[in-house]
Amino acid sequence: MAHEALSLAGINALYGDSHVLHDVSFSLNAGRVLALLGRNGAGKTTCMSTIIGFLPPRDGEILLFGESIVRLSPEAISRRGVGFVPQGRRIFPTLTVRENLIVAQQSRGEAAKSWTLERVLGLFPRLQERTQQSAGSLSGGEQQMLAIGRALMGNPRLLLMDEPSEGLAPLIVAEVKRTIARLKEEGQSIVLVEQNIKLALDLADEVVMLNTGRVAFAGNVDEVLHNEALITQHLGVF
Repeated sequence: MAHEALSLAGINALYGDSHVLHDVSFSLNAGRVLALLGRNGAGKTTCMSTIIGFLPPRDGEILLFGESIVRLSPEAISRRGVGFVPQGRRIFPTLTVRENLIVAQQSRGEAAKSWTLERVLGLFPRLQERTQQSAGSLSGGEQQMLAIGRALMGNPRLLLMDEPSEGLAPLIVAEVKRTIARLKEEGQSIVLVEQNIKLALDLADEVVMLNTGRVAFAGNVDEVLHNEALITQHLGVF
């Protein structure tokens, strides 16, 4: 059996009295990309928040490479190797590009090719030219690259990406896509939340669809690609 990077079992999560995740279970094998899809309000971002520790679940289990992370703080989960590219980027606008990257640096030791400042800047040449610029002065696309670069500086074993293409011009979306494809080639385990269904399905190995906080579908990307009815039913688009 392939080694599981991430496993969720029977996760229930609430915001106050509102029950937002209902018995959510799915898993992701190491080195693969899982697209977490669903309409607005389906529970995708909540699911990310639960994995990263922002919203502890009421019950259920979350395993990172076989180790439980379900009751840990976000800081502890990050230290164990979960990187997060949040929706809306959330970089430090007053810090320079270089400072944004350095502040996130964590070494994992065991990685043969760990992410260093040099490697991240090599992945994003546009950031290389702007290392001394304040992050707040970057374009939206450059800020998105910085958010991805910052997550990589933590040398994550698992990378969570929440809407990385949101609000970006098509040319920049293509660049984000190439970046994710390259990370996948390097064996990075990724959970991708994305409204751009075509982008998500082009990159994903596995697909999980959420509908009102429940898993409506979990399976291989090939099962989704030629099933318009499934996409229409749970995503409302094709």
